[in-house]
Amino acid sequence: MLTYTITDLAREFDITPRAIRFYEDQGLLTPAREGPGGRHRVYTGQDRTRLKLTLRGKRLGLTLSEIKSILDLYESPKDTVSQLRVFLETLSQHRQVLEQQLEDLHATLDEVAQHEAQCLALLEAAGEPAPASIARRSKTTAASH
Repeated sequence: MLTYTITDLAREFDITPRAIRFYEDQGLLTPAREGPGGRHRVYTGQDRTRLKLTLRGKRLGLTLSEIKSILDLYESPKDTVSQLRVFLETLSQHRQVLEQQLEDLHATLDEVAQHEAQCLALLEAAGEPAPASIARRSKTTAASH
């Protein structure tokens, strides 16, 4: 059976050993312990997969408790239909949150663009050139709307 050390996993996934220990504290990983006093963590392929799925869930914006629930369902072979329903509901709720955040971001970007346009107009009225980066971005933004 292939096993991994905390250093192996940290390098593979480009995270710190401290992050891996944090995921253990949250119940997402449960490595075996070896050596005197159980000081050395030994991770299995299943632990590696759980870590990979945890990191993927984080990239999707899921909370650690949501990730844990999904992982626990995934490993419970009882009823795949109910597991899929729970997973689908979690994803649906997460999608709603992301869509609201996206709407909020678009509104904020529109506000920023309005303020930039006002500042550019004031600079132009004062006979001052606009900073090149702002002028370029304003033209690009105007063309995309």
